[in-house]
Amino acid sequence: MEDKKAYSIAISLVILLITIIIFARLTLKLSKTFFLITGADVTLVLAVFAAVLMRRKFNNRRQLLENQLDSDGRELRIEYSFLRKVAGVPTRFRLKELEEATDNFGTLVGRGSSASVFKGVLSDGASVAVKRIQGEERGDKEFKSEVAAIASVQHVNLVRLLGYCSVSTMGPRFLVYEYIVNGSLNNWIFQKRGSRGCLSWDLRCRVALDVAKALSYLHHDCRSCILHLDVKPENILLDENHHAILADFGLSKLMGKDESRVVTTIRGTRGYLAPEWLLENGISEKSDVYSYGMVLLELIGGRRNITVAEIGNSKSKFSYLPKIVSEKLAQGKIMDVVDKRLAHEVSAGGGVVEIQVKKLVCVALSCIQERPKLRPTMARVVEMLVGRVPVEEPLQTTMLIFDLLASDEDLDHHLGQPRAPAAMPRSRQMDTTNHYSNSARSFAMSVLSGR
Repeated sequence: MEDKKAYSIAISLVILLITIIIFARLTLKLSKTFFLITGADVTLVLAVFAAVLMRRKFNNRRQLLENQLDSDGRELRIEYSFLRKVAGVPTRFRLKELEEATDNFGTLVGRGSSASVFKGVLSDGASVAVKRIQGEERGDKEFKSEVAAIASVQHVNLVRLLGYCSVSTMGPRFLVYEYIVNGSLNNWIFQKRGSRGCLSWDLRCRVALDVAKALSYLHHDCRSCILHLDVKPENILLDENHHAILADFGLSKLMGKDESRVVTTIRGTRGYLAPEWLLENGISEKSDVYSYGMVLLELIGGRRNITVAEIGNSKSKFSYLPKIVSEKLAQGKIMDVVDKRLAHEVSAGGGVVEIQVKKLVCVALSCIQERPKLRPTMARVVEMLVGRVPVEEPLQTTMLIFDLLASDEDLDHHLGQPRAPAAMPRSRQMDTTNHYSNSARSFAMSVLSGR
């Protein structure tokens, strides 16, 4: 715009000077004054042309420098973006970018108590899962916990955080993850409407190892021990090759290497909570080990650990998978607990599959020991699964939950009259009865309704 204005002024000035020369020629003829005026006008016209040429040259040079700087800046941004990706540093997205990527949050792929997950495609063509965290106080805590836990970790079996978006302190917050195509594990091992298929036995063994490696990395190989605290099939994703990816760090907690336990408010999902939550004296990485053991049993059996069925007359009958598995192991009938849909594959595998089943069962029962000190570490679990160390039969556990709820066929009757675990030593019963009396009842209720 400025160039056009300058050129218009220059042309107008030249036309004016030429007009003056013509007017002087008509009025002054070929006098001395006419030649003086003509000389001055010609000089001015040449000066105008020189100024125009200089301005044009200057503009061309400025444009060249701007293009060069823009190109250098673009290369720097690309290099910076590349280095951020290599280093695993999340990118800060604008809300408009996420709205465009998700078609204004139109494709819902998952929903939790305080968050929703939408599928989207970024401008570079990458498929992403955008997690929108709602709520003010809880949403902010979940957002900070998840970013703090996952932002700097890099592992093949952990979901990768690509970026985040925080609009305001009062509004929703967004986390952008890589999109995992096969969804969550629960859709592949539980027989229900909308399930995506039945995971084969070999793939179940691989999933068990993948999740163990992910938890071992979080517990032992990061600068701070990261407690996931919500290990369950819904938070284990399967990629295109059915490798397991551990996700959802909204409830995670960081624990220093010099700390043996941390005290925090109860968090996690009913049915996967370790008994130490009941005691309220702190939790550790062994709480994740307990949850992993529960998931491992569900992988083997293809069913929830706790199921409740109505049997009429307002009565309920429940089934506790860990108790069933423990009894079958003692009876030598361990193959009875394997998912019935895998019967053909298991029978074709013969003794090899039976050895694998027994190994996974022993690992799972070791992981769900009620005393945290008796549970193996996740690093030890990995070594057992890959065969570096022998797998021993687990110790008999009291199964507090079963003892609290299994004294009668009427489930409500159990909850109304809790008793001390029969397998506990008498002295321990006396020491813990008062502590368990109220909290055990609520804990048992929460465990029964596992998602």
